[in-house]
Amino acid sequence: QNISLQASNPGQFESDSDVLWQRGPAPETIAYHGRVGINTDAPDEALVVCGNAKVMGRVMHPSDSRAKQNIREVDTNEQLRRITQMRLVEYDYKPEFASVMGIKDT
Repeated sequence: QNISLQASNPGQFESDSDVLWQRGPAPETIAYHGRVGINTDAPDEALVVCGNAKVMGRVMHPSDSRAKQNIREVDTNEQLRRITQMRLVEYDYKPEFASVMGIKDT
């Protein structure tokens, strides 16, 4: 797969250190060691996208027992009791937030 990013202001990347962007371990990949923000100057996670994202494929959430320890069965009745104590809510987005984020169904 290829990843292509196009900046609205390509000059903003001129001061980036070449050390941060590296060729990835697989062919046609790149690696960036830091936080990446799309439509934001202050990403607070590894990747922050402010706006809509279109994924033409799957979003993977790997879960493998080889990466885990202390795997054990849980008491189903206790878990159901805990679920009944959860606070469930419905909400509407504030119009000013929805308009900035491009949300039509608030």
